[in-house]
Amino acid sequence: MTVPAPAHPRDLRRLVAAGEWTAPTAGVLDDYQQANLLVVPSAAADDFAEYCRRNPDVCPLLARTDPGNPELTYDNCTVDIRTMLPRYRVWQHDTLVAEPTDLIAYWRDDAVAFALGCSHTFDAPLRRAGIPVSHAPPPVYVTDRGTLPAGVFAGPLAVSMRPVPTSLVDTAIEVTGRYPTGHGVPIHVGDPAALGITDLTRPEFGSYPGVPAGSTPVFWACGVTPQMAIPAAHLDYAITHLAGHMLVFDTLLDAVTPSVRTSR
Repeated sequence: MTVPAPAHPRDLRRLVAAGEWTAPTAGVLDDYQQANLLVVPSAAADDFAEYCRRNPDVCPLLARTDPGNPELTYDNCTVDIRTMLPRYRVWQHDTLVAEPTDLIAYWRDDAVAFALGCSHTFDAPLRRAGIPVSHAPPPVYVTDRGTLPAGVFAGPLAVSMRPVPTSLVDTAIEVTGRYPTGHGVPIHVGDPAALGITDLTRPEFGSYPGVPAGSTPVFWACGVTPQMAIPAAHLDYAITHLAGHMLVFDTLLDAVTPSVRTSR
């Protein structure tokens, strides 16, 4: 049975926690702040916070938790990280071991969770500006560009792609530049080869939507990027969201301000 689209993020999170919603969040509650997730051992948490500071367009940091505390607060919205994302990815000793629908069996006493801004956040403003944006998760590509390393974290930049009518590319840049918690302005416009992408039809995550005649591929930094840094970090464990399966906060898009809050 198809679950009706929820009217508010709290309704979506209730469905997710009950196991009734395991689908992607693209195209759902577009006017609310969506977020990527990374959970690491506390010994690596300060390194990752510095990685975010050095790569703010890739990792716009919204909030983090204290070690062992699964409750994360952003803009007066408190969520239990273990149960309020539709799907997760669990890594142990640099290897992906599971893609569960909750983290009850995987949460640890030294776990620190980070919520990072997501480009789904600006899809609705793009649509209102007359730019057609699919309700499916955008394709994500791993580029040949590196991120600035910090401590144990280093790796390539991942980008999401949306085809934009060529006449509206400047509009897309202007619109998305208003939302730094959605990754802000594009990383690149045009030829994917300039990012080391050799085949646009074969993304690492998501499905290729095609680039219609009269449109240009536009690429934004993507919150999948930290997943590319996990193997090289040699952590005992790490947890991320499954691409496209985001945490949705109660913050309406135009009320978002880029700030960091720590749960206590």
